[in-house]
Amino acid sequence: MSNDRANPSRYQAINFNEKLQRIDEQWSPRVVAQMNDYQFKLSRLEGDFIWHSHPETDEAFIVLAGQLRIDFRDGAVTLAAGELYVVPKGVEHKPYAEGEVQLLLIEPCGVRNTGQEGGERSAPNDLWI
Repeated sequence: MSNDRANPSRYQAINFNEKLQRIDEQWSPRVVAQMNDYQFKLSRLEGDFIWHSHPETDEAFIVLAGQLRIDFRDGAVTLAAGELYVVPKGVEHKPYAEGEVQLLLIEPCGVRNTGQEGGERSAPNDLWI
């Protein structure tokens, strides 16, 4: 999909529900907006992810629907719809969703969802919807 950010003549709100309906894959964030060097990404999550970290940046998780647990090596935080948590840069974490979660991520452009771990769970970057 094209990035409408370059067309200032289009004044249109971004509807999270409409965008989320267009995401079929789990754990594959899609960019819906960009502000300076930060991207706003929507994703659907269910099940267990992998342990990873982002050595260069913090990562903001905002739960729109469902319940998300973010595990750390020394504890966990559970987020319900309408809640936010910022994972500090360099902190190893592993998201887990027992049922489907609809999520908004805020992170710098180019951040890989699996951090430096890579592997089969790595999603392509800069996919806009």
